[in-house]
Amino acid sequence: MRVPVSAHDLVRRFYERLWNAWDDTAVDDTLAPDIAFRGSLGTSTTGRNQWRTYRDQIRCGAPDFHNEIIDLISDTHRAAARLRYSGTHLGTLLGIPATGRRFAYSGAAFFTTTDDLIADIWVLGDLDSLRQQLTEQDR
Repeated sequence: MRVPVSAHDLVRRFYERLWNAWDDTAVDDTLAPDIAFRGSLGTSTTGRNQWRTYRDQIRCGAPDFHNEIIDLISDTHRAAARLRYSGTHLGTLLGIPATGRRFAYSGAAFFTTTDDLIADIWVLGDLDSLRQQLTEQDR
């Protein structure tokens, strides 16, 4: 008998393996084939390959991009997380060329799971804070 995977465990796997460890082997076991995703930078994608493209763009902009789960609440097929994102701006992000600056910004994410996979993710990031950190003049 197969044990169902909880929304809580899927969200933890999403951030720990797919993002923080950049583990591409975990994508098929975590995301539905037609995953609907809206990322913290405002980009929307459909499907695993489009999600990978988004993730890789973030990685090019901040190779050490890290997701920290501050709070996570869930029921059987839904979850919500409060997050802190951080990294070093070493490539283009938000159309802004690399500055070498460290950044951190907050976000919230909402997940829906189906058949032991994440089917929908909607993320909102504090882009004003991120943009300000990347563009403020040196003091």
